[in-house]
Amino acid sequence: MSLWLEAAEDGVRRPPLPGDTDADVAVVGAGFTGLWTAYYLARADPTLRVVVLERETAGFGASGRNGGWCSALFPASWDRVARASSADAAGRLRQALVDTVDEVGRVAAAERLDVHYAKGGTLTLATMPAHLPRLRATVAAATPGAQSPVAIPPGAGSSGAGPPGAGSSDAVSSGAGLPGVRWLSAEEAAERVRCAGVLGAVYDPHCAALHPGLLVRGLARVVERLGVRLYEHTPVLAIEPGLARTAHGRVRAEVVVRATEAYTPGLPGLRRAVAPVYSLIIATEPLPASFWDAVGWRHRETVTDGRHLLIYAQRSADGRVVFGGRGAPYHFGSRVRPAYDREPAVFAALARAMVRLFPGLADARITHRWGGPLAVPRDWFPSVGLDRRTGLAWAGGYAGDGVAATNLAGRTLADLVLHRDTDLVHLPWVNHRSPRWEPEPLRWLGVNATRLVMARADATEARTGRPSRAAARMSHLLGD
Repeated sequence: MSLWLEAAEDGVRRPPLPGDTDADVAVVGAGFTGLWTAYYLARADPTLRVVVLERETAGFGASGRNGGWCSALFPASWDRVARASSADAAGRLRQALVDTVDEVGRVAAAERLDVHYAKGGTLTLATMPAHLPRLRATVAAATPGAQSPVAIPPGAGSSGAGPPGAGSSDAVSSGAGLPGVRWLSAEEAAERVRCAGVLGAVYDPHCAALHPGLLVRGLARVVERLGVRLYEHTPVLAIEPGLARTAHGRVRAEVVVRATEAYTPGLPGLRRAVAPVYSLIIATEPLPASFWDAVGWRHRETVTDGRHLLIYAQRSADGRVVFGGRGAPYHFGSRVRPAYDREPAVFAALARAMVRLFPGLADARITHRWGGPLAVPRDWFPSVGLDRRTGLAWAGGYAGDGVAATNLAGRTLADLVLHRDTDLVHLPWVNHRSPRWEPEPLRWLGVNATRLVMARADATEARTGRPSRAAARMSHLLGD
């Protein structure tokens, strides 16, 4: 069990679906996407009959296992979003995500959910010379008036972004600039978080650290209080127009929302919709005041660095370092198994990376090790939509950047279901259709080859001090 789900355990045990039933909206999946959708529907129209169906328990998937980054990150490059729509549309989507970081905090406060929300921003550290040009380019891209597309750094979101096992290196256009993003010298970065070997950093204010377990379990209680029926231990076997078929009965509804993220390939006809890619995390014991006096980290900034094989960290409210990253293999046939949550070699690599950044953790006890799958679309472009003809709706493909994006998706789905013509329903991710992943064994070969290329690129950059051409070529093949 993740640190978050262990700490959020509330003793609530919900029964499975008792049999066939009718609803106005059936939501499949009780993670962030499903619960935010149910929340905004119930708030907008208390007369709606909303049913949420969950195979395990609320928050069992990525919503209860992620790194706790509530960020404005988006896995697809903003240049790609602009090409699929327009520079103005890409800017509106990015601003919507920036606003969503605050919306999550607002709802948590309004519903009296203590989710340890702290909007300290993100530090992306340059820890070797090869990182410097990539990270400095992000500041130019975020500055209004930048003239040309430049590379963006690894995203970290809820569990990270970029190609499988890697950060994104797609281009970003000046039309999607973010205010407040700035370059910090090594000394300025140390005033926020003192890490070893830092040459400088990008600071992005548009991110909050939070406790995802408390948020997802709290949302489950809130939606039930608002009249939503939430059934756990109810596997959905198939989604069809007007119907969700479960192991315990059928739910008939005008709209059926698929909010199944990495578990989507288990549904009929959706084997190649997304690739389940694993991200793993470790957490230390609560650390003494002497460690925090030496490191700082007073504002609980989220932390990553410029490597290709993504890492991400936060300081938890109870004084732990929570440190995650990629490196686990993709499993043939998009299989998802509990055993895949644990990769000892990846946990050991994460511990080494953590101690390199924070040497004071060399003797700290690691109390929790966990992992879980996240959903990666073939074009790294999350989407939300509703097919009016069939009544089938969906949201997902966040590729690890979902803690905030799920909230935006839930609000957008609520507007679509209720036929509300708002700014949200015109954002460029609405009704986007990603291509399907290649059939096996091509999918297995491609995803795992990418992971290995990015790992070797980091080793090459550490040895030579120069940016890896292989990583740049791979990112180009996967993205633009």
